[in-house]
Amino acid sequence: MAALFSLSLSFSLALLCLSFLTTAVSASEFTFHEATIESIQLAFAQNRFTSRQLVDFYLDRIQTLNPSLRCVLEVNPDALDQADEADRLRAEAGGGNGTLGGLHGIPVLLKDSIGTDDKMNTSAGSYALLGARVPRDAFVVKRLRSAGAVILGKASMSEWYSVRSSEIPSSWCARAGLSLNPYVKSGNPCGSSSGSAIAVAANMVAVSLGTETDGSIICPADHNSVVGFKPTVGLTSRAGVIPVSPRQDSIGPISRTVSDAIHVLDAIVGFDPRDEATREGAKFIPMDGYKQFLRKDGLKEKRLGIVRNPFLDSFKGSTAALSFDQHLVTFWNNGATIVDNLEIHNIGIILNPYQSGERALLLAEFKHTLNEYLGGLSNSPVKSLAEVIAFNTNNPDLEKMEEHNQDGLIAAQMTNILDEEVVKAERMMKKLSEEGFEKLMKENELDAMVTLGADAATVLALEGYPALTVPAGYDDNGMPFGICFGGLKGSEAKLIEIAYSFEQATRIRKPPLSFSFEFHNQYYE
Repeated sequence: MAALFSLSLSFSLALLCLSFLTTAVSASEFTFHEATIESIQLAFAQNRFTSRQLVDFYLDRIQTLNPSLRCVLEVNPDALDQADEADRLRAEAGGGNGTLGGLHGIPVLLKDSIGTDDKMNTSAGSYALLGARVPRDAFVVKRLRSAGAVILGKASMSEWYSVRSSEIPSSWCARAGLSLNPYVKSGNPCGSSSGSAIAVAANMVAVSLGTETDGSIICPADHNSVVGFKPTVGLTSRAGVIPVSPRQDSIGPISRTVSDAIHVLDAIVGFDPRDEATREGAKFIPMDGYKQFLRKDGLKEKRLGIVRNPFLDSFKGSTAALSFDQHLVTFWNNGATIVDNLEIHNIGIILNPYQSGERALLLAEFKHTLNEYLGGLSNSPVKSLAEVIAFNTNNPDLEKMEEHNQDGLIAAQMTNILDEEVVKAERMMKKLSEEGFEKLMKENELDAMVTLGADAATVLALEGYPALTVPAGYDDNGMPFGICFGGLKGSEAKLIEIAYSFEQATRIRKPPLSFSFEFHNQYYE
């Protein structure tokens, strides 16, 4: 592991105060392992333990597991101070969290592309941005801090969202190396938000934030047996986040339960004048938030469209395919109407980024928006995409240039946002979505499209539709798979009802065996 990464992690972890061997004062026990936000808040309210002790637990997990999983780039040296402040405010409020909010004192891990105006780096996994300072917290981080959350650290990611090169393994970045799937060592963690998903799956944090352009939340959540929620583009602000494509980028939660994801979602949605897309997105936000849609009977009277082709092709004859059919029975038993074997028009073109226009638009928007973002940094070693490319060339050992090239970055540098090819690509993506996914949803009067695995993320990415994936099982080798629920823009309420009801009816998720050693910590005085 690179020296700077190790130094940063060692410095931060030096703050650990392991309090797990304190004398018990109650016969009751609280299990930090697999703890949910609601169970943590209940224990807080009962004065069973403190936010500081919770942060201690997660920091200890990071120290123990991260050398193997390589999913956390940095821990926040101010995390314990933030936890102490949360404890102080709770004490002033009389021990209850009713007026403090559901995320008060809860540690949250951020993907390394989400800007924080503090002692941590925001680097997209690259050494090129080490030392650069952002002008302010990203809007979503500001909202988390306002909610009382503790910013625990930064999660590893696919470097530059895998734009650097399609030949680089998913979940690899120069700063951390290759992150590993906690369920199957040789399994693909998938997606650029891999570190955020791995850390949650391995109980190194309760919840995390990821970003998605095309599959970057949905795929790692699917492959690491956690819940991933990509909201409608514009529902959450992208301001202060290293950009890829304004047309497709979205910020969303990764968690072990649907309920936890919604607690985070409620905290981070909202209008931000720095992100024009949120002006339209804010219209979708219900007055009383999204937690009201956590209904066990949420499948009742929902119309679900099942798309098998081509998403089941890679699962033919597998445990996953059999499980999927069993889950359809669960939907039906819980009151849903199943519309099976639906087809998406031009699905082959939609799934091919070169034919759909997605690749051309993404590269052009990446260059254009990244240059704007880099120009707003201070103390940055690089101020443009061209300088990022030069940095990699001039620092081949740091950036592992002999093993991994940067043909994607070079291709992006050669684009122009005003090129006719780019303009045509945008029109093509819109047309494909209108004649494909939107037509499927509207003609069949669906509340959600349902698919096995994560490949349908691309269908939902082209025009910024929401998607929610929930753990659905494990194959014969122990590799997780999920079910993806997708909807039209602004349909988060329906997706939450459906996903939560399915989760409560099945309760399939289990922790990874290799990293599931329990800490049954008795309540603290």
